[in-house]
Amino acid sequence: MTDARTTPDPGPRPTPHPGLADSPFLRAARGEVPSHTPVWFMRQAGRSLPEYLKAREGVGMLESCMDADLVTEITLQPVRRYGVDAAIFFSDIVLPLKAVGVDLDIKPGVGPVVASPVRTLADVEAIPDLSAEHVPYISRAVSQLVAELGATPLIGFAGAPFTVASYLVEGGPSKEHARTKAMMFGAPEVWEALMHKIAGIAAAYLRIQVEAGASAVQLFDSWAGALTPADYRASVMPHSERVLAAAGELGVPRIHFGVGTTNLLGLMGEAGADVVGVDWRTPLERAIPLVGDRVVQGNLDPTLVFAPTEVMTARAAEIIDAGRAAKGHIFNLGHGVIPSTNPDQLTALTEFVHGY
Repeated sequence: MTDARTTPDPGPRPTPHPGLADSPFLRAARGEVPSHTPVWFMRQAGRSLPEYLKAREGVGMLESCMDADLVTEITLQPVRRYGVDAAIFFSDIVLPLKAVGVDLDIKPGVGPVVASPVRTLADVEAIPDLSAEHVPYISRAVSQLVAELGATPLIGFAGAPFTVASYLVEGGPSKEHARTKAMMFGAPEVWEALMHKIAGIAAAYLRIQVEAGASAVQLFDSWAGALTPADYRASVMPHSERVLAAAGELGVPRIHFGVGTTNLLGLMGEAGADVVGVDWRTPLERAIPLVGDRVVQGNLDPTLVFAPTEVMTARAAEIIDAGRAAKGHIFNLGHGVIPSTNPDQLTALTEFVHGY
């Protein structure tokens, strides 16, 4: 099997903007003191923005992720509007699978749907490894973004092995992850092969983004909270470690975020994160001792943007104050921006965090 580190070299990494290394986001991610608490929002590029809806009109989700110019425009939109301290690369966690030929689509209102779910070793072996040749539009979009963003960092993005495996095994979104766990417990040789395959694809996908100019990466594990710490450590953590180790070789900060992962925060940090994302369910003062000597990211409840502005900002102040006890703190929501969010609230929130 081809290791992610053998992905073809697309050429020299672009010369970074002279102010990039001192950006508040990168300083905080490295555990240094930034000029202000940096802020960005998960899913900031997306459905809450009218300019996004206009750009996406008549264009399918995966189709939009494979259009370098459209990815560039959508990624830049929240940076222009909110003045956030980092851009997050607009993509989807199943895009690399689509790129290597897995028959899947993202159905509106449902999510990723896989035509032929993975059940056997032969199914795993039929999935090709990812190379730069599969995703030329990714390198192009990142290069374009880096040129446009200047001193604002771009965060590369990939889905973590467990979450991506869950879509492949279940055939779509699942609340119970019953088939996924059945494979993990009952067919460990298939599970290990599948996780190894996905980890290689994720590592290659992040490498392609970083080599084109991304300044940091986030590994997003939507469904890891469904696991016990023992099962996570035994069957999932080694594969996330592989992805994060490959990203670490590239010299960029690594963010690891999961949903409902209070019981896993320490392990997610140990897996190789420089920054541990904390969802809104876990107060930062509880999360900080769990993650050890690491930066934390988060963690305002995404629904608080629907409250009066003064209520939202009062809660944000509490989070910023709590974050001072950590090695570093990057302000964010505790999950993604809700589609019906009023963008003006996120503008107000960004301004508040910057001025607090």
